[in-house]
Amino acid sequence: MASSAYSIFYRFRIFDPEGNFIGKGRIQLLELIHQYGSINRAAADMEMSYRQAWQMVKEMNSFSGKPLVEKQHGGKSGGGTVLTKQGMQVIEAYHKLNDAMQEFTDALAGQITF
Repeated sequence: MASSAYSIFYRFRIFDPEGNFIGKGRIQLLELIHQYGSINRAAADMEMSYRQAWQMVKEMNSFSGKPLVEKQHGGKSGGGTVLTKQGMQVIEAYHKLNDAMQEFTDALAGQITF
């Protein structure tokens, strides 16, 4: 017997004119950088190299024309990494778009019949 409750899975990326993008994994990296204040810790949490994470950060910083992540040098604890206001706005916009798309696909899934 066929199920009457289907679900739709999707994954999307937002591209700038130069081909840089923001997607689920990059948003996760930004959120972890914000949480830890460290690219190294965020990379470790995602099981990727620091080099790969830093490359992604550099690409994301090109995404909006304004840095999303900035390194802080010096200080008592030796510096760290912070998300800029622009970085926080990108995360928020991504989640709003994702939520709207989820509502849309949930409504479509409810109309599927086979």
